[in-house]
Amino acid sequence: MQDISNEPRLSGLDHELVGESVRFLADRALWWPRERTLFVADVHLGKAESFRALGVPVPSGPTRATLARLSSLVSACAATHLVVLGDLLHARAAQTEAVMTPFRDWRQAHKDMQITLVRGNHDDRAGDPPADLRIDVVNAPHGLGPFVLCHDDQDGREPGLASPLSGHRLEGHLHPAVRLSARAGRGVRLPCFCVSPQRTLLPAFGDFTGTALIPPAPGESIWAIAGGQVLRVPNA
Repeated sequence: MQDISNEPRLSGLDHELVGESVRFLADRALWWPRERTLFVADVHLGKAESFRALGVPVPSGPTRATLARLSSLVSACAATHLVVLGDLLHARAAQTEAVMTPFRDWRQAHKDMQITLVRGNHDDRAGDPPADLRIDVVNAPHGLGPFVLCHDDQDGREPGLASPLSGHRLEGHLHPAVRLSARAGRGVRLPCFCVSPQRTLLPAFGDFTGTALIPPAPGESIWAIAGGQVLRVPNA
């Protein structure tokens, strides 16, 4: 396992996936230090703006807050490659100046970084980002080293057929969370990573996204995010 003790001390837990040292970050991202690559899923830029366009009274600000968090992560890691595992934009209504202006400012601040977007279901509806943002848009599944980049668990799979690519799948889409129970019936719902030998499911990165309770599959471990830390949840 590669020594990453000298990497930026971002809060998280180190782990090994298919022989590669990675870090599960408390800011809901996955860091691959050997390739200086940061993975996020389900960013959903413009979700609040899309809701307001439909007359839903939601507060403004999540787009800028999400971009600020992403900027901090990119800078702290000195990432040279950002991979978005689907759902970068929430809907076509997100392609407005209220969203695109801060997004362009953010891109200018990280103009030398490569960005790859793996199309997700919301990207299909929103359309590809404007060309001047210089984002490489690919369909899933997409190979990158020992990893297969996807959005949905079904990406690239057909009933009765093997996936066209082999490797450890990195996925989003489900916005996974786990519920940790305490005494007196109290509990807390926390975003999490779900990790098995076949895949790693990332939590949603966006500030204005919900979560879904995902029961662990056989052989899957859960890494919950709480209080700025990543904690491995003991198997039940």
